[in-house]
Amino acid sequence: MFIISLTYQVPLNEVDKFIPEHIEYLDAQYEKGHFILSGRKEPRTGGVIISTINDRKTLERELAHDPFYRENIASYEITEVTPTKAATELKFLID
Repeated sequence: MFIISLTYQVPLNEVDKFIPEHIEYLDAQYEKGHFILSGRKEPRTGGVIISTINDRKTLERELAHDPFYRENIASYEITEVTPTKAATELKFLID
């Protein structure tokens, strides 16, 4: 499992131009079962994605399709997490 922290590298008016395409990308990743949570940071400096992909190279390949990545809109910090404890509703995330 990975936590991906995006940090915008351009002004928000540039970010906003790619929001519809970014949402399409996110929707496709949710449909594949790759992402389980995403949202904006507050203040609006980027976003966070939680991915159930278990291989970093696969994750990096998928992230390369994000328009924010393709257009250098955001930088990506990827943190691998091995869940060991979870609330009852999230027990499915524990290996």
